[in-house]
Amino acid sequence: MELHDVTLRLPREAISGLRALAAERDVTPGQVVRDLLQREMSRGAAKRPNRADEQLVARLQRLLAPTMAEAISWADLHARLAAHGCELRPAGGGLTLHDSQGTRLCKSSELGFAYSRLVRRFAAAMPGHPHRMGHLLAKRAAGEDPDDPLVLIEPYDAG
Repeated sequence: MELHDVTLRLPREAISGLRALAAERDVTPGQVVRDLLQREMSRGAAKRPNRADEQLVARLQRLLAPTMAEAISWADLHARLAAHGCELRPAGGGLTLHDSQGTRLCKSSELGFAYSRLVRRFAAAMPGHPHRMGHLLAKRAAGEDPDDPLVLIEPYDAG
């Protein structure tokens, strides 16, 4: 690793603290700064969410939201997305949208179609998905799922 000179302007107290920390660790002040910077960069990369570009998501929402909203089953959704050159794939506990070359575009939840909602809507887990969502299907079968759009509520009869 080739090192390059960098000049930092620091308050006197920070310089004193840096020198004390370097002496305590038996390294140079430059090594303390390099270590802190490396740790901070690693921490920032770990926290960065795996989110798609907002403009891409907005375009995909405009293009695919009607298609996804009209689907009546997993097979229907698959066919409709394929007509747009896209497919859904299992990813962790959810779904990701990919183009025909297999490039990941975004999460389905970023489009407003979370896996759990699609499971409820189609009354089935996605074929081949490792998360079967049995708890959601059991709630739906028992009529206990308040988010289930197919649960019928008896109309109010005032008479």
